[in-house]
Amino acid sequence: MSNPVYLALDVPSLEPAKALVEKVRSHIGGVKLGLEFFCAHSAHGVHEIAHLGLPIFLDLKFHDIPNTVAKAMQAIHVYEPAIVTVHASGGRAMMEDAKAAAAEGCKVVAVTMLTSLDTNDLTATGVYGSAETQVMRLAELAHAAGLDGIVCSGQEVGMVKKAWKDGYFVVPGLRPSGGGTGDQKRVVTPRQARDNGASVLVIGRPISRADDPVAAARAIEATL
Repeated sequence: MSNPVYLALDVPSLEPAKALVEKVRSHIGGVKLGLEFFCAHSAHGVHEIAHLGLPIFLDLKFHDIPNTVAKAMQAIHVYEPAIVTVHASGGRAMMEDAKAAAAEGCKVVAVTMLTSLDTNDLTATGVYGSAETQVMRLAELAHAAGLDGIVCSGQEVGMVKKAWKDGYFVVPGLRPSGGGTGDQKRVVTPRQARDNGASVLVIGRPISRADDPVAAARAIEATL
C-alpha cells in the first residue's frame, strides 16, 4: 500500500463528507466508514463514497452469534469493502464464520480492545490483566480463527507483529505530535504506529476537524 492512511469519515452530512474525501484524496489511501456514518447514510451513503474510487473500510464491528454474523457479512458483499471488522470477543466460531462468509479479497480483522479503553476499564468489565495481555490473548484467538489480522492501538501493534509476522494490523486512535487525545487513551503518532508495524492507519478528527484538512492530511502523509 503506497499510503496506509484511511480517513475515518464520521461526518454527519453526506455532501460535506464527499467534499472532504475529494479534497484530501491525494493524501489518503482509503476511507473508513464506521457506525455513525452507516446509521446516518446506510447503503446509499456507502455507494456514494465508493463511487469516489478509494478503497472502503467498513468498520461495523460485527458481534453476534456466528450464523447472524455470517449472514451480515454476506449482506455487505454488495459494497465491495476492502476491510471489515468483527469483535474478537465474539469468539473463534463467530470469527471463523465471518471469514468464511466474506467476499474474496476482503480482509476481515478483529477488534481486540477499543482505544478508548485502558486497563482500569477492563477491570470494571471483569477482565483482569493489562491491556497488552488482553490484546495478545484476542490476537492469538483471531489468528487461530483464520482472520487476516486485528485492530489494536499503536502501543500493542509491535508486540503482536512479533508473534504474527504476516498479520494485517489496523491501528486507530492516532494523533499527530502535539495534538489533543480527545476520548482516546492508548495513543501514538501515525509515524510511531507505522514504525511499530501498522498496515493501516485510521485517522479521523486530526484531518476532518482541522481548519485546513488538506494541509493536515499532507502533513501526516509527509511524516510517513
